[in-house]
Amino acid sequence: MVVGEFVETRDLIIIGGGPGGYTAAIRAAQLGLQVTIIEKERLGGVCLNEGCIPSKVFTHAAKEYASLSNLSSLGISTGEATFDYGELLNYKDRTIAHLRQGVEKLCAANKIEIIYGEANFTAKDRIGVEVGHQFEVYEFKHAIIATGSTPVAPDFLAKQNERVVLANAIYNLPEMPKELIVYGSDSLALEVAFSYQSLGASITLIVDEKEDFLFDESINRELKRVLKKQKIKVYSGFQVGDILSSAEDVTVHLTKKDKTESVTGTHMFVATKQRPNTKSLGIERFEIEMTEDGFIITDKQMRTSLNTVFAIGDVTSGGPSAAKAIKQGKVAAETIAGLNSEVDLTFLPTVVHTIPPIAVVGLTEEEAKAAGYKVKVSQFSYSGNGYAMITNEKNGLTKVIKDEETDLLLGFHTMGAGAVELISLGITALEMVGRDEDLHFPLYPHPSFNETILEAMEGLTGKAIHMPPVKKEIAIT
Repeated sequence: MVVGEFVETRDLIIIGGGPGGYTAAIRAAQLGLQVTIIEKERLGGVCLNEGCIPSKVFTHAAKEYASLSNLSSLGISTGEATFDYGELLNYKDRTIAHLRQGVEKLCAANKIEIIYGEANFTAKDRIGVEVGHQFEVYEFKHAIIATGSTPVAPDFLAKQNERVVLANAIYNLPEMPKELIVYGSDSLALEVAFSYQSLGASITLIVDEKEDFLFDESINRELKRVLKKQKIKVYSGFQVGDILSSAEDVTVHLTKKDKTESVTGTHMFVATKQRPNTKSLGIERFEIEMTEDGFIITDKQMRTSLNTVFAIGDVTSGGPSAAKAIKQGKVAAETIAGLNSEVDLTFLPTVVHTIPPIAVVGLTEEEAKAAGYKVKVSQFSYSGNGYAMITNEKNGLTKVIKDEETDLLLGFHTMGAGAVELISLGITALEMVGRDEDLHFPLYPHPSFNETILEAMEGLTGKAIHMPPVKKEIAIT
């Protein structure tokens, strides 16, 4: 290894070129800072190359494939549809490459320096970068840590193989699974289950020792109904015992009190927790505070306990989320540039690209009650929506929650076609401290999925047009 003789100085060095890192870099460049990204592997990070984008390619393909069966009722005949798994993998790879090239061009257009290598802190104001046999040292005025996270297999999983995989491999399987066992209840586990089922695999879902999913109870009920309708078998509350793999299949042994079950499939996907990628950075030597789990502690400007160093994305607490990382990256860059900016993740939405998708924000009914609110709820089924009838997408519901004493809106929960777009209205309403009248008054396009929100809102005050009237109890004297 050869150490560089000179120390070069940079305004801002960002370690990690994922969605948070490159967003921070571009925003900082817009504000006039000289920016360097140090990336260990590929721009775009896990989100673009292994996570968000590959998973959405699969969920989009699955939705389109599943929708073909409805076309005949519209008088459209396509003949017998077939699915080519290899072509889907090729499309995924082309999409990733195209998007990554887009990020590279944006960085170049903003005069952002990209250095490919492994970085670590050598001093409070210096970062060393190992590139092959070279080791260069850079002095910085400010730095942002955006190194992401790594999946950590649960204790029951002794080892991975080509038939038992984690998130980094599920969308790169060399063959289409015939029978896929999915372990987990998070967004990725559900997306894997629905997409592979719609593409032709037989799915068994093991809900990681829980008795239910982690959404509002109304969404949970609808989700379980749709899972049953799709013939996805669900095991809830079981503990995973031995996992036996052969050259052709995987067998999982499950236990629940005195009950035992065995599930066999050709492949198994295991959802995991995430470990922040901080160990190799050497930051523990330089007064940067972390939680017991290794996540970096920051303030609302994403500043760490070392004033000139910021942290964003998966290395901070709050769970993995590209939306979180992007917002944090912008705030960190703006703060470094001297602007008044801060992060508030109170209304960070949860979005799951199931079929149909799920999108939620704010408090669940149970959480609102626990917080001491006098809760009033209303929900509207997609089966009563005209546009859902037209498009034959009648599964799902929209639920709204408010405080009855103040009319303050507390939560929006949607499962159904268009849910990912609809949730933006809920986020905006909650951010603006909206009350139910704020969403009663506007005009809604007709026919549209938007009207599920209108009907749910009007249901709070008994004004919904397309809901059956609520039966009033008659007092007997």
